[in-house]
Parts: sequence; C-alpha cells; structure tokens
Amino acid sequence: MAPLSLFSLLLSFLLFLSPAISTNSEGNALHALRSRLSDPTNVLQSWDPTLVNPCTWFHVTCDSNNHVIRLDLGNSNISGILGPELGQLQHLQYLELYKNDIRGKIPKELGNLKDLVGMDLYGNKFEGEIPKSFAKLKSLRFLRLNDNKLTGSIPRELTTLLNLKVFDVSNNDLCGTIPVDGPFSMFSLLSFENNKHLNGPELKGLVPYDFGC
Repeated sequence: MAPLSLFSLLLSFLLFLSPAISTNSEGNALHALRSRLSDPTNVLQSWDPTLVNPCTWFHVTCDSNNHVIRLDLGNSNISGILGPELGQLQHLQYLELYKNDIRGKIPKELGNLKDLVGMDLYGNKFEGEIPKSFAKLKSLRFLRLNDNKLTGSIPRELTTLLNLKVFDVSNNDLCGTIPVDGPFSMFSLLSFENNKHLNGPELKGLVPYDFGC
C-alpha cells in the first residue's frame, strides 16, 4: 500500500474513533465524580466505567453525537465533594446537583463548560468563594447557588454574563455589595437576602464593591 494511502486510512480510522474517545473521557470524568461521592441509595449504580460511553447511565443525558449534555442528580441523597474533572464535560448544558449534601469549594474548572445554560447547586453545603471563572460561561441563563455556605464577595466579572436571567445567592454568608451592572440591574433583592454581610446595591465611586468583606 502506498504511504499516502496508508496515512489516509489511518486518518479516517482516527476520525471514526474520535467521538468514542471523547465520550469515553466524559465517562472517565463522571466516574471520577462518582468516586468522590457517597451514594447510600445507589442512584449511581448504573455508572459502569467499562462501557464505551456514559449515555446509558441513569441521570445522564447525551446528544445525538453521544456527548453528555445533562447531569441530573438533584435531590439524590448524595454527599461528598466535587472535583476538577467536571470541567472535562465540554458539551454539558445543564448541571443539576441541587438539594444534596455536597461540601467543599465549587471547582473553578466549571468555568470551562462553555455550553452551560443552567447550573443548580442550591441546597448543599458548598463553601468558599463563587469562582470568577464563571464569567466565561457566556451561554449561562440560570445560576442558583442559594442555601449554601458561600463566602466572599459576588465577583464583578459575572456582570458580563448578558444571557443570565436567573441568579440566586440568598441564604449564604456573602459580603460586600450587590452588583448593579449588566443583568444584575434586573434581579430582585430577594435573590440576595439572608447574607448578613452583604450591604445592598453597589454605590459606585462611594464605597468599594467588596466593602465589609
């Protein structure tokens, strides 16, 4: 066989395999997540890492190209922490982890999920600051982080998320002031209530945005 023909055959084979390789890496990322979680009611029992891709796993939704686009684990009685591997789910559109017992910091790698539309992490025990990397989520429309133990100020970088329609950080321990630029001009003060160190809407030029932190 001529070298050029051999190269073409090899290239075609690699292109054929690329979706499987991609989705298998997503499966590896989800299996890494499973290893970090306690699952007393076995909601993750179907997460078998030996399968070609995770598209047959319960609580996982894929598109027609076998890319993971939804992770639905809300109210699933799971506990533990999240790790950076979630940032490998490059096609994820919805991350639903609400009303569990997940602790620790929110991984900054979630800011790599460029297709993300909705992120619901409310009703857990997340602590630490809201990642500034969330400013890279330009498709994000829904961000609910309420009822956790988050601290620090609301990153001003989030004011660049022009598609953001719902933002809720109530019932945390945030400090500073509430942004007034971009989509934040539309959010109700109810989205920020019960943060005892949050001092109301930002007064530009009068006090620093992180006043009180």
